[in-house]
Amino acid sequence: MEVPRLETPRLLLKPLESEDAVQVQQVFPRWEIVRHLVSSVPWPFPPDGASRYIDGMALPAMQAGQAWHWSLRHRSNPQTLIGLISLRLGPEDNRGFWLVPEWQKQGLMSEACEAVTAFWFLELQQSCLRVPKAMDNQASRRISERTGMRLVDTYRKTFVEGELLAGTWEITREEWLARNDVK
Repeated sequence: MEVPRLETPRLLLKPLESEDAVQVQQVFPRWEIVRHLVSSVPWPFPPDGASRYIDGMALPAMQAGQAWHWSLRHRSNPQTLIGLISLRLGPEDNRGFWLVPEWQKQGLMSEACEAVTAFWFLELQQSCLRVPKAMDNQASRRISERTGMRLVDTYRKTFVEGELLAGTWEITREEWLARNDVK
């Protein structure tokens, strides 16, 4: 399935493209963004890290129908990338995101999560959305809580910051449909 363009009241979610690497490389390598990401994210972030990720991992997974990646852009400035959000098939890690700090604490990532979660359940017809995260990533935890997800497991996991307590959050398709009054 082709990655569609999605929209929220304030955001444009454009399918990730190779050309996005330039902007990702400019805004992504910041400790406040990477610290709670999985340890496979290289740190310090290499000068070609964004292009290696997009061209070597994200785009091939999109072409294989295994993942869906979007750049986030505010409607007030659609040329400027302010974050990424992704969905991935698999049993344990289905959604990931980051947003530059200047755009945080405005509810934008909640909007983006609602849009991609609707795509996950309505278009992809998936039965469950599972999202692991560092337990001390309070902002990300609040998004999960506000969107009806529940904590189903805790464990230790290595992130860029080091080994931390982590948790897996989930919501089933039935729970999401009922919560959003979708028949």
